[in-house]
Amino acid sequence: MKKIVLSFIFILAINPFFGQTAHTVNYKELDAYFAKMVNDWEVPGASIGIVKDGKLVFTGNYGVLEVGKKGTADKNTLYAIASNSKAFTSALIGMLVQEGKLNWNDKVKKYLPYFALYDPWVSDEVTVRDLLSHRIGLGTFSGDVIWYKSDLTSEEIIKRLRFLPKAYDFRAGYGYSNVMYITAGELIKQVTGKTWSENVKERILKPLQMNRTITSPKYLDAKGNYATPHARQNNKNIPVVWEDWEEIGALGGIITSVEDISKWMIFNLNNGIIGNDTLLTKETRNMVWTPHNNFIVDHTVKNDFDRHFSAYGLGWGLSDYHGRLRVGHTGGYDGMITEVALIPDEKLGVVVLTNGMKSPIRAATNYALDKMLGVKTIDWSAKLLHNTNQKNTEDSRISERKKKRVLHTKPSVPLTAYTGTYYADIYGNIIISLKEGKLRMKFEHSPDLSASLSHWHYDVWKIEWDKKHAWFDFGTVKFNTDNNLNVKSIDFDVPNNDIFFEELKPIKLEGK
Repeated sequence: MKKIVLSFIFILAINPFFGQTAHTVNYKELDAYFAKMVNDWEVPGASIGIVKDGKLVFTGNYGVLEVGKKGTADKNTLYAIASNSKAFTSALIGMLVQEGKLNWNDKVKKYLPYFALYDPWVSDEVTVRDLLSHRIGLGTFSGDVIWYKSDLTSEEIIKRLRFLPKAYDFRAGYGYSNVMYITAGELIKQVTGKTWSENVKERILKPLQMNRTITSPKYLDAKGNYATPHARQNNKNIPVVWEDWEEIGALGGIITSVEDISKWMIFNLNNGIIGNDTLLTKETRNMVWTPHNNFIVDHTVKNDFDRHFSAYGLGWGLSDYHGRLRVGHTGGYDGMITEVALIPDEKLGVVVLTNGMKSPIRAATNYALDKMLGVKTIDWSAKLLHNTNQKNTEDSRISERKKKRVLHTKPSVPLTAYTGTYYADIYGNIIISLKEGKLRMKFEHSPDLSASLSHWHYDVWKIEWDKKHAWFDFGTVKFNTDNNLNVKSIDFDVPNNDIFFEELKPIKLEGK
C-alpha cells in the first residue's frame, strides 16, 4: 500500500458535521473514504471539493503530485480539466447570443464559409446548437487523430473535417465530437476577433476571480503548484509531459484547481449570476441545460440513481439523480481524468481532479453526492473498481494481436521500398525513412508521434513510439502492395478508445 498524504479542510463548522437539512454529513468519514479510494485505485493523486449553498465546504487532497516524489496537493493545485471546459465554451456562445452577435440557430457557414462535412446539404444546415450537442453525424472521437499533439491551427483542422466518414444520419444519433467544439472555438474567434482563450479569460475567469486558472501549460511554472500527469502502462503510473491544448482549447483547454473551479460551480448553481452581475441570462441558462440529444434509459429495470432520463445539453450532461436534476461533465486529458457534477435544486456540487488514467472520479462523485443528499449509498469505490478491473481484464485487443503474430516471416520487399511520403486527406504527410538500417516514421504536423518501426510479421511493423503516450501504447502499421509488389498505402492498427489512427489511411505519393 502506498503511503497516502492527505489534508482536509472543514470550512463551515468547528466540528466535522454540517447540516442545514435533516441529515448530517460526517466529513472526517468522507475524507477517510476518499483516502482509501485513492489507495485502492492506485491513482497517483486526487483533489476533491464539495460546494454547498454558495460556499466551498470541503476539500480533500490525497496521494502525490508525481510518483517518486514527495510533493502533495492542496486546494490550489492545478490540474487539466479537459472536456469540463466545454461548458465554458457553451457559456461564451450564450454570451454572444445575449449580445446579439449571433443566434443559436445560425448556420455555421455564415461565419465559417469553408466549413464542410461528409455531405454538402449537411454542411449547409449545421447550426451553432448542432456544434455543441454531438449530433452532427460523426462517430465518437472521430477526427481526434487530426489535432492530437499536432501543430495545425483550428482553421486547418476544420478544413480537413470533410474527409471524416459519416457514422449516422444528421441529428439522428450521438457521436461525441471534439472537432465540433474546435469549430465552435473558431466561430467565437470569427465573431469577436479574439481567440477562445482570450474570451474565456475576459468574460469568465476574470469576473469570477479564477485567478490561478490558465489555458496553457506554458503558464504553469509562473503559477507554480501543479500536478504531473501520468500514463498507466503494465499496471504502473508513469509521469508524462503536459500537452498544450490552447489552440484547440474550446474542446478542453482549461487548467484549474479545486478552489478556482468551485467559483465556476457556484456561479452556475446561482444561474449565471456573480454578485450583482448577470453574466448568463435565464434564457441562456435554460438553453444549455435543455436536452438536445437524448439517450435511452432502460425503464424495465431499477437503476442505482432512480434515473428516468439521460441527455446532453450544450456543453453539459443532464440526467436525474434520486429525483433531482444532475448537471455535469467529465474530462479526459493526457494523464489526468476529472469530473464536475452539480445538483442545482440543492445548490450542491462536487469536483474530482486526478492525475492518473485509472481514475475513481465517478466513484468519488457518486459517494459524495449520496452523502450530501442523505440518500442510501453503496460502496461506489469497490463496485466501480471491480467493474474497471474486470473491463481491463476482458479487453483482449492487444493480447489477441500478439497471439496472432507469425514468427520467422520476412518483409515482401526491401526496406527501401517502404520509404517515401504517404498522404492522408484528413491529416497531411506521414514520412517513412530509413536511418541506420531501421525504418522511421514521422508525422508532418505531430513530431511527438515520431517512432521507429520494428518488424512484426510479413509487411506488418510494430510502432516503437519515441515518447510515452497516455491513451495508447502498442500498435502496428501494415504496408499494402499491389500485384507487382509496389507499396501503395499504410493501414494503422493502434488499439485504444480515443485516438483512432485507422482513420488516417495514408496513400503513398508517387515519386516521393
